[in-house]
Amino acid sequence: MTISFSKYHGTGNDFVILDNRDGRYDGLTREQVAFLCHRRFGIGADGLMLLQNEAGYDFRMVYFNSDGGESTMCGNGGRCLVRFASDTGLHGSDFRFIAIDGQHEASLEDNGFVALKMNDVDRIRQSNGDFILDTGSPHYVHIQNDVLFADVVKKGREIRYSKAFAAEGINVNFVEQLDDSDKIIVRTYERGVEDETLSCGTGVTAAALVCHHNDNGFNSVEVQTKGGLLTVEYDKIGDTYREIWLNGPAVRVFSGTIDLN
Repeated sequence: MTISFSKYHGTGNDFVILDNRDGRYDGLTREQVAFLCHRRFGIGADGLMLLQNEAGYDFRMVYFNSDGGESTMCGNGGRCLVRFASDTGLHGSDFRFIAIDGQHEASLEDNGFVALKMNDVDRIRQSNGDFILDTGSPHYVHIQNDVLFADVVKKGREIRYSKAFAAEGINVNFVEQLDDSDKIIVRTYERGVEDETLSCGTGVTAAALVCHHNDNGFNSVEVQTKGGLLTVEYDKIGDTYREIWLNGPAVRVFSGTIDLN
């Protein structure tokens, strides 16, 4: 079988994207997805997405981690899929789509960025001074100094495979708050990739919520990742985080075909 694909990235978080609106890729196996994402033998990516039809929406997003398993929401992936949908002929600047965690809205910005609305978050749990929350995917947030020198893979793997999280897995974020209260640096160990990625949209969102600087009202947090800058804006009302928007670049890298046996 010959696969027609496109590759996109959002601040270095890269994805293979397949147009599956005609159902031609419905039978992809876990092993085939893992092959396509393999950085030596396949195309190479942190994950793979299918663009699918869905009644009442512009499209459905289906996301797989690079290990081939279908996974939870991916923020940068959602932004890249919106860009892909636009590039393949879905017209307009505003989109409404469905993903595994529910409905999302997105918009194409004048500067070429893509803004994605994330689901509300109403619970952040503390654990030994760290934070656990779900922003469409489960995240563990650890705040520290000198995060650029942290051994993210070693420490992230220890937490991800600890007794508390080994069964379902969790993404682990290492966060440094800069002197300017609305700027942070985030590095993320992602489950399913089992490595550090250059950026993680749901992880950036989780870190930005934990690092709010306005206890009651509008927040805008600039997030530096290894792959570039993202912005998270939201309203914090009591313990609930609403109107959460993840904004940043979503870039087409290349398109092509690959034989899949």
